[in-house]
Amino acid sequence: MSGGPVMQWVVLIVRLPVRPSRHRVAVWRELRKVGALSLGQGVWAVPDVPAFADGVRRALELAERARGESVVLRAAGRGPEDAARFEAMFTAAREEDWAEFTADCGKYTAELDKEIGKGKFTLAELEEEEQSLERLRRWHRDLKARDVFGARSVQQADRQLTECARRFEDYSERVFAHLHAFSSADAEGKP
Repeated sequence: MSGGPVMQWVVLIVRLPVRPSRHRVAVWRELRKVGALSLGQGVWAVPDVPAFADGVRRALELAERARGESVVLRAAGRGPEDAARFEAMFTAAREEDWAEFTADCGKYTAELDKEIGKGKFTLAELEEEEQSLERLRRWHRDLKARDVFGARSVQQADRQLTECARRFEDYSERVFAHLHAFSSADAEGKP
């Protein structure tokens, strides 16, 4: 817990028509994407810091387009205990995000291992793996931006992403070595 000044929060109360459900889903997705903490049906909270402002604005615009009603409040806990509990809830949600991220890093390195094991050293596969690594990097940046209290798992996630990048470089070298060997054999007229 921070122990510093009490964090201010933006609390959104969003009511949307039941039908069509796509509007509720769009608002829900936007708020989940920015890391908002769901406090109950249609009630969300984020720390009152600039990293969340655009996502909140987009969610409110989506609600307005759907002819919904929104109320935005600024709040703080009644005291340090409430503020600490809220911060802990928010950090627990970030820990879940980081766990999902590190699991995807594990899937990424397993995929590289599979391709190396199969000897699949093509430029098309290299490009696909590079795009996957870039997706992980974007996701990491997004998670870091909303992890305003510094979840414990961030260091493990940083190491995982570094390992993914190292493994991608190794795979890249293998692809280019394979392509070079293949083109050299072609030039010499060998099968």
